[in-house]
Amino acid sequence: MAKKATPKGTGLAVHIGLNAVDPKQYEGWSGPLNACEADANDMTDISKAFKIKPTTLLTAQATRAKVLAAIRAAAKKLKKGDFFLLSYSGHGGQVADVTGEEDDKQDETWCLFDGQLIDDELYLELSRFASGVRILVLSDSCHSGTVTRDRPVPPPPGTRSKMMPPDIARKTYDAHKDFYDGLQKSVSKAAGKAQLDPDTMLSHVTVDPRIVKLAKKFKPAVVLISGCQDNQTSLDGDHNGAFTEQLLKVWDSGTFKGTYKTFHAQIKSGLPSSQTPNLFALGTAAVFLKQQPFTV
Repeated sequence: MAKKATPKGTGLAVHIGLNAVDPKQYEGWSGPLNACEADANDMTDISKAFKIKPTTLLTAQATRAKVLAAIRAAAKKLKKGDFFLLSYSGHGGQVADVTGEEDDKQDETWCLFDGQLIDDELYLELSRFASGVRILVLSDSCHSGTVTRDRPVPPPPGTRSKMMPPDIARKTYDAHKDFYDGLQKSVSKAAGKAQLDPDTMLSHVTVDPRIVKLAKKFKPAVVLISGCQDNQTSLDGDHNGAFTEQLLKVWDSGTFKGTYKTFHAQIKSGLPSSQTPNLFALGTAAVFLKQQPFTV
């Protein structure tokens, strides 16, 4: 168990872990994984230790409706100075981007049980949090926004990748094209032209002042640590995913002392060169990045 702390504000969390998806929604593919539910449960334990009220959605519970409802409930309740923790462990997928400028561009997704959550949707939901809310997103999955420009390196032999197989991604998109195209268009309309394209945002692996400046209208402060780089895949494990396993080792039941930057650096140093965790920040996150991880 993590070292307990007395919260100064309100903390809410949503932890998502899928060991499988509904094959009816993924053209017969069930996406079997071993460790994603355990990842979500371990992140739930950290939340409880820090008096962060968690909502945990495992496999069949992790539907689009339930995930979006949980995020929206948190956005409605939290105010300046509060903290929101969102973690995901599962497959990463892709759908064709119908709102971008490049014909071959892809939108990255989280593979939820009954359908994919597009990165544009997630970006829009996070933008609806109040000014001054701190949001930490931990994504033990694949893709960081420039995967179409960097061909993914095959995972080491004998390992389980969290990347949705490209042929399954194409079949799933083709079978549900109207749904996913409609989602993208509705999100684009809701976000407006002033919003920063999430694929541009996700292509930056470090805190970039230019990105922060472009997204100055983004009200909350967001820090995201994800499992791998654009041309890599996150790996499943026997108990935890490789990224979450290393995160838990660095965290060491709350004995870790340092900032989000050093937290990311130590997680990165403990993983092989084939999987390098990504870090980016959005909004006014300079102060947030200097805080102790999971501090409410």
